[in-house]
Amino acid sequence: MKRWQFWVGIAISAIFLWLALRGLQLQDVWSALRQANYLWLLPGVAVYFIAVWARAWRWHYLLRPIKSIPTRTMFPIVAIGYMGNNIYPARAGELLRAYVLRRNEGVSISSSLATIIVERAFDGVVMLSFVFLNLREVAGLTAASRFAGSIRDLAIWGTALFFGAVVVFLLMAIFPKPATRVISWSVERLVPMRWREGVLGFADRFVGGLASLRSPADVGMVLLTSIVIWLLETGKYWFVMHAFPFEVSFFTLMLMNGVVNLATTIPSAPGYIGTFDAPGIAVLEAYGVKGEMAAGYTLLLHAALWLPITLLGAYYMARASLNWKQVQEEIAQEQAT
Repeated sequence: MKRWQFWVGIAISAIFLWLALRGLQLQDVWSALRQANYLWLLPGVAVYFIAVWARAWRWHYLLRPIKSIPTRTMFPIVAIGYMGNNIYPARAGELLRAYVLRRNEGVSISSSLATIIVERAFDGVVMLSFVFLNLREVAGLTAASRFAGSIRDLAIWGTALFFGAVVVFLLMAIFPKPATRVISWSVERLVPMRWREGVLGFADRFVGGLASLRSPADVGMVLLTSIVIWLLETGKYWFVMHAFPFEVSFFTLMLMNGVVNLATTIPSAPGYIGTFDAPGIAVLEAYGVKGEMAAGYTLLLHAALWLPITLLGAYYMARASLNWKQVQEEIAQEQAT
């Protein structure tokens, strides 16, 4: 609450919410929500938790060169991490799950963070593939969407970012010694003397955390699992859509999934308020869905994505007798050491 980054995120979320809802009749948005068939949320939530289990399996797979941990052990930690992303700023849930894994299984935070960043890079690649599958169709849309014209730019910049990250991680994994030498050279010239030892230690463990990318078969398995995860999540979009009286294709929902998740990389308030909703509504409007109906669907979908995993993660965190202040204090002590 005291940091300027928090308030910048709040301001960005407020701007995106204004962009999402401007010009809409809010009473019609409420009417769409009131008349929705909420039973369709049940299969949607179920398929989403299957996707979370697949995420736990993927993380277990990435961590195998460091330590083999069963997927059933990873699942509560993943749930805690996603809860943290939903309620704490700056995607603090990623650090939270790395901390919990260290606390429970003894895996260093830096090695865990390496695998988590690899996950995010592969997620980005899959999201971009969802966008590119529909890019030609998007270019031909003539609906008056406030964001449809920016989808191509988003795809181009996103491609440069995520494919670039994957290439860098692959090179670091395949050539760990040259990567370590480059990092050491950079640290010696850019980092103050009192921090060099700690930064070099972190970097060494980080490179070790990329070991799962040294095998082409492992890279292919991580990519395949990432595709399955995001197809399952799109399945949730499809189920929730049936709660409303409109229909678009599964490919359109893949595009929406790709666009909104790329947009949530923009700093915002906890829970991706606004940055999820504005582009989601815009994509549906571009495909001819009435704005108020698109807003009702997107807001309900956002809540259905946010609430179940947040409650489950909070349950697991309480069961582990953890609190965020305790985590911050312990990490701060480690940094001071």
